[in-house]
Parts: sequence; structure tokens; C-alpha cells
Amino acid sequence: MNARSIRFRLIAWYAGLVTIAFLAISAASYFGLRSYMQASVRDSQLRRARQMTQSLLSRGKSLTGLDVRDDIEDHFDPSGNDRFVRVSRGDGRVLYVSGPPKDRSFDPDSIPAPLWPDRIEAWRLIPLPEGRVLMLASHHFESPGGERFIVEAGAPMDAAQAALGQWLTFLAAGLPVLALLSVGGGWWLVNRALSPVQEMTLQAEHITSRNLSERLPVQHTGDELEQLATALNRMIARLDDAFQHSRRFVADASHELRTPLTILRGELEAIMGQPDLPTEARDSAASLLEEVERLANIVEGLFALSRLDAGESQRETIEFDLAQLASTTADQMGLLAEDKRIRLACDMSGTVLVEGDRARLKQVIVNLLDNAIKYTPDDGAVSLAVRAVDGRAILEVADNGIGIPEAALPHIFERFYRVDQARSRDLGGAGLGLSIVKSIVAAHGGSVSAESLLPRGTRFRVQLPRHAASAENNHESDKQKTS
Repeated sequence: MNARSIRFRLIAWYAGLVTIAFLAISAASYFGLRSYMQASVRDSQLRRARQMTQSLLSRGKSLTGLDVRDDIEDHFDPSGNDRFVRVSRGDGRVLYVSGPPKDRSFDPDSIPAPLWPDRIEAWRLIPLPEGRVLMLASHHFESPGGERFIVEAGAPMDAAQAALGQWLTFLAAGLPVLALLSVGGGWWLVNRALSPVQEMTLQAEHITSRNLSERLPVQHTGDELEQLATALNRMIARLDDAFQHSRRFVADASHELRTPLTILRGELEAIMGQPDLPTEARDSAASLLEEVERLANIVEGLFALSRLDAGESQRETIEFDLAQLASTTADQMGLLAEDKRIRLACDMSGTVLVEGDRARLKQVIVNLLDNAIKYTPDDGAVSLAVRAVDGRAILEVADNGIGIPEAALPHIFERFYRVDQARSRDLGGAGLGLSIVKSIVAAHGGSVSAESLLPRGTRFRVQLPRHAASAENNHESDKQKTS
């Protein structure tokens, strides 16, 4: 996937935001659960410390170590319950400390000395070996005799730590799953949101100057994509109007120019037919007649292109043999080749049936052969070949002429483009022949390309769809040969 595409960036943003939100919620839930569990253990130990304080105060006399031990072990049994209890006097003397718990989870002697808080109650966390923690709550009081005492009650937070560990494991395992789900969900949502864009892109790829009447699909969702498709369709409509206006102008101008050019040609031919015309005037008339002929060819080319642009490329669609048409056309063009002593070779490998306008496709062959003969020096060679390849009819015209520069190859099918302006003018070219070839071939569903090496010559390749019945028969024939 293209990392700079909108689809990738939307998915990345969606997955990133979901992951960050999950991490934030996970962190909040983890620390919230830890705080809750600590508070729960803390409150239970503070409550236990208060209960022991009330029990000791109920004796109503000066407290001794023996009294404290008897009272706490009789009522609370800290060692049996895996708890820690310690009672100390204000002078630092320890009156009682509980024994080791049954599960040996901690050593009472390793618990730090008590801290006398400013408040009546306080709590702290005491680290134990192997990463364990003891919650220690304290409550201090004064006896009726005015002596100060502090009662400490503690319990390991093993259950809370285990629950926190399980929750952390669940979050760590859920993060990759959530990331995959967010990426998959983002992919689905983005594809669903951008599907109208994909449809518009595919349709836009098929719209050319020949089918500007087509429009982009519009999904009436009321969002920005509908507005974009509507705006683009309006733009295409304006382009269609502009193209239609340009085509009508070219067609009308070409049509209007044909009559005066015909009159000029007739008048010049009549002047040249006068027997007493001076030599200088006859040469001038001949030069003018040549320019009129050249201008007439340009007008005819423009008129042909305007009709092709208007969709009049196939006046009569029939099935015919392209190889036979090429061979006949080559025989007719042979006189031009003989004038320059050019060898014109034909290679027709069997019948190649196509469907289209025979006259238009003959014009393609004529233009390509005429172009090859013009730009091939005397005693050169031109070849014409027609064959069938993978359901396509291939027509190739090659020569060993002067060739075409590599920089000019992408432009040779453009209208009025000439590689060498002076040379093309001397040879009578106007830069419309190859444009006509491309228009006719494209109207028949084919393509035309050129390759050239200076100064070894040029090869033009025309590809046309073969007639369906012909392609099927040839396929059956190939299967029988194979069997």
C-alpha cells in the first residue's frame, strides 16, 4: 500500500487513535484498580487497628506486655490469620509483636520500626522479598494513665498483586488483538467511505475527448463526495461543450475552404494551359498550384479528423480479410516505391479477419506506407506484414529510412507535429497523416505504436481486435494441431 495515500493515512490515524485510547483507558483502569485494592486493604487494616485499640482501652488499667499479648492473641490471632500486629509505647519499647505467619510470607522482625504520625491514623507500604508488599496501617492512642501507644496492623497484598498482574496480562494480550481489530475495522470503514472515489476514478480513466458525454457516478449521500462528483460532472459538461464547438469550427472551416481551393486549382490549371503564357508566369503558376494542392491536402486531413472526432469513423462495418486488404494496397502503392527504387516486401501469414470500415482501415495502410516511402532514401526497403497473435490482428510497417529521434516518438501522433519542419514541408507533409491513423485505429478499438533507431529506420505496429468467429476458429484449429 502506498504510505502517502489517503487510505493508508486514514487507517494509520484510526488505528493509532484507537490504540492510544486503549492505552489511556488501560493505564487509567490499572492505576484505578491498584488504588482501589490498596484502599480496600488499607481500610481493613485500619479497622483492625481501631478494634485492637478499643480492646486494649477497655482494660481500663496500665497496659503491660503480657496483657497486650493475651488480649490480641485471644481476640485476633494474627499469626494464624497471616497478619502482622505490633504494639509499641511512646518511648519506643515494643510491648508486643506477632509471630511468623503460617505461610511464612514475611518475617516480623524485618518490619521497620514504627513511625509516629502527626495524625491519629496513617498507613505505608513495606517492601518484602521477591517483589511482594505489606500494607501496614497504624493507630496511636493514649491510655487513661496518659501513656502514648501505637498499634500497627499489616497484611501482605499478595491477592491484590496477583489480581493486578492478571489484569496487566489481559491488557497486554488484548492490545495486539485490539490493534488488529482497529486496523481491520479502519480498512473496512475507509474502503466503504472511499468506494465512491474509487468508482469515480475508474470512470474518469475511461473518459476521453471521444466520450465526453459520459459522466461520473454520483451517490446521493449529501456529503462532500457527492458535491465533488457533481462539480466534476459540470466541468466535464463544459469541456464537452468546448470540444464540440472546436470540432464544429474545424469541420465548418474545412468544408468552407474546399470550394475556394477547388476554384483556385481550376483557375491555375487553366492559366497553365494557355500556350502563349511566358515561362516565368508558368513557373509561378506551377508553384502556386503546388501550394494549393498542399493546402487542399491539409483541408482534407482536417475534414477527415473532424469527422473522426464526431464519431463517423466507421461508415460501413463489415467483416473482411485484413491481410488481403494490405496486400492489395501494397500493390497499389508499388508505383511510389518504384519511383525511388525502394523494395516493397509483403508478409501475409494466412487469413486475418477483422470487423470494421474497410475504407478507413485502407487509409491507415496507405498513410503508413506513404510515410515509410517518403522518409526512406532511394534503394531502401519497406516491409508490410499482417499476422494474428493471441486474438489480435497485428499490422506492421517497417523501413530502413532516416528514423525518428527518441525525443520525438511520444509526439509523432499529435496533429501538425513534424520532426523536421523544413524536411516535412519539402516532402509535402502537414503533420496530419499519423493523427488520422491513430484516430481511425482507436475508433476500431485498437492501438498504434512506433519504435525507431537512428539511422536504422522505423517500425509502426497497429493492433486491432480480430473478428470473434475468426479467433474462435483459429483457436479450435490450434487445439486440433496440438492434439
